[in-house]
Amino acid sequence: GAPSCSGSRSLPFEFERGRSESSGDEDDDDEDDEEEEVEEEEMESDTRARFGTDDGELDSDDDRERMINLTELTPYILCSICKGYFIDATTITECLHTFCKSCIVRHFYYSNRCPKCNIVVHQTQPLYNIRLDRQLQDIVYKLVVNLEEREKKQMHDFYKERGLEVPKPAVPQPVPPSRGRPRKVLGSVFRIPPELDISILLEFIGANEGTGNFKPLEKKFVRVSGEATIGHVEKFLRRKMDLDPACQVDIICGDHLLEHYQTLREIRQVIGESAVQDGLLVLHYGLVVSPL
Repeated sequence: GAPSCSGSRSLPFEFERGRSESSGDEDDDDEDDEEEEVEEEEMESDTRARFGTDDGELDSDDDRERMINLTELTPYILCSICKGYFIDATTITECLHTFCKSCIVRHFYYSNRCPKCNIVVHQTQPLYNIRLDRQLQDIVYKLVVNLEEREKKQMHDFYKERGLEVPKPAVPQPVPPSRGRPRKVLGSVFRIPPELDISILLEFIGANEGTGNFKPLEKKFVRVSGEATIGHVEKFLRRKMDLDPACQVDIICGDHLLEHYQTLREIRQVIGESAVQDGLLVLHYGLVVSPL
């Protein structure tokens, strides 16, 4: 009968196999090495395609990092009031603009608006709507070399020269563990500095003819230091109302015409409760033409 397909191909296969065996095992090893080299090249090409490298090596962390000049970050860590780096970075909650704590507290002595966007922070107590930004301050101290050390030294020297005790940094208190559902811990409200111990109410009682044009006082509730004098209050009124230099400002508490040198603490102590209304020291002011 006719030979089968498998039988017809058995002889050549055996012949080729026998010939390869007769030539030795070296050819087989060479073919295996060639296959391994092809596989390694394919793996290297896959690595290049995946990581975008030409030499098949992975990028190190140092290669992926980019050095940034401090001048690129300077606009974001400078106080727009004093033009220096943030010290005790403090943010207004209404508009999220940040300033040095001392700068913004001093600014709110004269105004209740943000120095940057002019938004009204609070009608009577703008200091209630500012918060310390400790995370931003930590970033500033890490970016600017020796800034924290210089600031601590200046503060230490300031208190020592005046014979005062150097304040110790506040240590955060641990929160005791509570059972059940965890509660969200709210940040503490900004506390008014103890040196601003007098709240005054400025009431306008009128102006005589010839005092010129003036702007009405937008903010009549002010918190100031008890060491502030009536002279300071007059300067505040002149600046806010844009008064003419020839215009005289008379400030009255009760039935007493006050002098420039008198401090608010003295006035409150001398006149007593008759000068206080709901915890506010009430001052009336009027505008008259200065005598020639």
